[in-house]
Amino acid sequence: MKAVIQRVLSASVAVDGNEIGTINQGFLILLGIEKDDVPEDLDYMLHKTVGLRIFKDEQNNMNLSIQDVAGEALVVSQFTLCADTRKGRRPSFINAAPPEIAESTYENFCKKLQDESVPVQMGRFGAMMEVCLTNDGPVTILLD
Repeated sequence: MKAVIQRVLSASVAVDGNEIGTINQGFLILLGIEKDDVPEDLDYMLHKTVGLRIFKDEQNNMNLSIQDVAGEALVVSQFTLCADTRKGRRPSFINAAPPEIAESTYENFCKKLQDESVPVQMGRFGAMMEVCLTNDGPVTILLD
């Protein structure tokens, strides 16, 4: 499982020009599910995400979590994070989980994030999406 977490002032996702999710301050999370992922990987990713202290405190230090700032999350499934680019110029997506497994894992991640009191908006699994964001910093974290 791989995630790109961007600290944002706002973010939104649209399908066919129709906005389906929008957040204010929080995280835009691009989530890639791999075929060898196990439930422990989801739990690890969830706790790392919730525990990341990358929001500024009163002294302007990155010391606060998404829960500390009452932030929101926009989670977008992105199988291209699972790309293997070691050979040739065309990425291989052989490491990506099959859609039926990836979709349920993606939905489970979002549900567990909500269970941690983080309001969640979602992209549409398998759809072509337009994602807009106002990155705050910029601060971008890779989790693997």
